[in-house]
Amino acid sequence: MELAAAALSVLLLATLVAAAPPEKYDARYDHMDVDAVLRNQRILASYIKCMLETGPCTPEGRDLRKHMPEALRTNCDKCTDAQKKIVRKLSLHVREHQPVQWDLLSKKYDPEHRYHDSFEKFLDAAA
Repeated sequence: MELAAAALSVLLLATLVAAAPPEKYDARYDHMDVDAVLRNQRILASYIKCMLETGPCTPEGRDLRKHMPEALRTNCDKCTDAQKKIVRKLSLHVREHQPVQWDLLSKKYDPEHRYHDSFEKFLDAAA
């Protein structure tokens, strides 16, 4: 009987751990003024250069570059709701208004186009 109770306890614990929400990225950038970045081509260009590793990075840019591969693979699963909105807005803007940079970013972070379709669906979910 003790063995069955222990097994049940382990099963319950495993279920709770599996049901726990995924860890989220740090929320300190949740209130970033994305519209200000999009209005300032110099700032936007510096973020893009940071992401492409062709220019210096701000602390925010370094964090974004660090998390980009995982966020792309998981469709921003660990992003807060605010971060998802920021990623969508920035990505859609760059895709539409700076297709050359979008192509460079795509080649850098998804050279084999493994995540292209799922990330496009993630972006389109904003509409």
